[in-house]
Amino acid sequence: MTERVGQRKPDKRTRLVEGARLVLHQQGVEKTTLADIAEAADVPVGNVYYYFKTKDDLVRAVIDAHGRDIESILASLDRHRTPKARLKALVRALADQGELAARFGCPHGTLCSELDKRDDDLAGAGVRLMQLSIDWAEKQFREMGRRDARDLAVAMIASYQ
Repeated sequence: MTERVGQRKPDKRTRLVEGARLVLHQQGVEKTTLADIAEAADVPVGNVYYYFKTKDDLVRAVIDAHGRDIESILASLDRHRTPKARLKALVRALADQGELAARFGCPHGTLCSELDKRDDDLAGAGVRLMQLSIDWAEKQFREMGRRDARDLAVAMIASYQ
C-alpha cells in the first residue's frame, strides 16, 4: 500500500481492511494469518485486535468493503442509457480485471467460493457479493424484455467466474 505525496496515510482500520483484501485474495482465507494482514497493512500485529476481535470479524469487514465496491461500480454503469449498453459496460469492466483474475481469480468469486465451504455465518455473508451482480444483471435483462432474465444473469456472472 503506497501513500501518495500530499495525502495522509489511511487510518489503521482502513489499512487493515485493504491489506486483508489483498492478502486474502492472493492466499485465501484459511492460509492467511493476522500477522500476514498486519504486515500488508503496515500495522503492528498487536493492533489488529484493537480493531477486530477475530479474524472472522476482519473477513466480514472485507466482505462489506467488496460489497460497497460492487455497488459503486454497478451504480456507475447507470450512466449508460440502455440496459444493453450497461451490460456491455459491465463486461468491459470485468474484462479489465482479466490479468488480476487470471493470476489469483476474481477477488469476489474466490472469496465466495472459499467461504461457501465453511459451515458458519461467513458462508452466507459471502453469497451477498455474487447476489449483487446477478441481481443487477437480471434487472438489465428484464428491462430488455427477457423472460429468462435470471438465467441469463446467472450464466453471465458464472461465465466470468
